[in-house]
Amino acid sequence: MQRLLERYPPAREHLLEMLHDLQDQNPQHYLSDDAMAAVASYLGLTLSDVKGTASFYSMFSFAPRGRHIIRICASPPCQLLGATTIQAKLREKLHVAVGETTADGAFTLETTSCLGVCGVAPAMMIDDEVYGNLTPERIEVIIDKMRREDEAS
Repeated sequence: MQRLLERYPPAREHLLEMLHDLQDQNPQHYLSDDAMAAVASYLGLTLSDVKGTASFYSMFSFAPRGRHIIRICASPPCQLLGATTIQAKLREKLHVAVGETTADGAFTLETTSCLGVCGVAPAMMIDDEVYGNLTPERIEVIIDKMRREDEAS
């Protein structure tokens, strides 16, 4: 962790980048109290300042998550074009509610306010990849493919 922090000059302007990197390097994709304390110490900030900043952004998590993070777009265009149906299909397929992680630790299901891809609504993001023009059938294909890839690796 210290090596990751030292890639940045000890200035507050690097706080968000550091938090993203720490969350990305964590196999459970979250910011631990230890990680935030290390950032606070390195930057000369209080732990509450670091936690307060991180809690403002929806992309940070303070609880362990799955290997893959599924974010369903909840913007008005996605809602109008079927995001509710897509979310229901994902809940059924994964056997989880929004905010939960599958029993095998593979997927965490979340919502996000906007992915910025309204032209292909309804949309979701899995890890760093955006999927648009979603249908319940396409959800089946995407999730099944990801499970096969996980099993192969």
